[in-house]
Amino acid sequence: MRFTPRSAPPLEDLAALRAEIDRIDAEMHSLLIQRGSIIDRLIAVKKTSASGSAFRPGREASMMRRVAERHRGLLPLDTVEGIWRVIIATFTWVQAPFAVHADISGGDAAMRDSVRFHFGFTVPYRPHPTCLAVIEAVAASRGDLGIFRLDSEPTSAAAPWWEGLVGEGRPKVIARLPFIERPTHPAGTPVFVVANPLDDPAAAQRDWVLYATKVTETTPQAIRAVQDLYGELVARDGDSLLLAVPGGVGARQLHETLDRAGAGPAALDEIGSHAARFRV
Repeated sequence: MRFTPRSAPPLEDLAALRAEIDRIDAEMHSLLIQRGSIIDRLIAVKKTSASGSAFRPGREASMMRRVAERHRGLLPLDTVEGIWRVIIATFTWVQAPFAVHADISGGDAAMRDSVRFHFGFTVPYRPHPTCLAVIEAVAASRGDLGIFRLDSEPTSAAAPWWEGLVGEGRPKVIARLPFIERPTHPAGTPVFVVANPLDDPAAAQRDWVLYATKVTETTPQAIRAVQDLYGELVARDGDSLLLAVPGGVGARQLHETLDRAGAGPAALDEIGSHAARFRV
């Protein structure tokens, strides 16, 4: 049998394909310019540059869920998610400039990856040695964000970091990242995002609500009682607990549940909320 080598694609076909790619690239750039002009009008309508608030964590979570649900084809979801995060974060920064403060007590690399993946390179990155330092930097800012790992350890010389979020006017958790969870996520370290109270409370996403509490005793029965509410113990420092429960579980119900379990909570303080995790 005679071997016939595979012929190369006709040059005119390659040229046509490259021209099509160039056309699509130009259209994408044009759409970004159009998006920018709409944001310019949005600033005039909302006057966010004056209020210092442009964050809509609930809307962002919904947008990222739609991106994941409609995605198909050769391009990895990692790339698509990263592109959308840069677009969203950068246009938010254009509306009201902000920085992201990060706790690097557990290492800088994972936190820097998380900030750059979710907020891009235009938004300034500010590292800090502890969670509490991040919270205070956010509290002193006009509209900055702070991020830290869910498993950040409380410092031995200070109160647990979640107690820094307790009280009216204090920063609160507004999101949990990444919005789209998967085992191979390039910035998959679970982190909380905190911000000063949003101007529009309706912008918050309350699929999950976080509570700080101190109990007389952290019993196994108390932990099981929280799990029976489909909640979880996020962090613990002695008998100071950080709990997450579904938005439909009110503070009163949680308090009564802990009381019946023998934990005897002194008080429950809501310290923020976030969207439900979306797994791929």
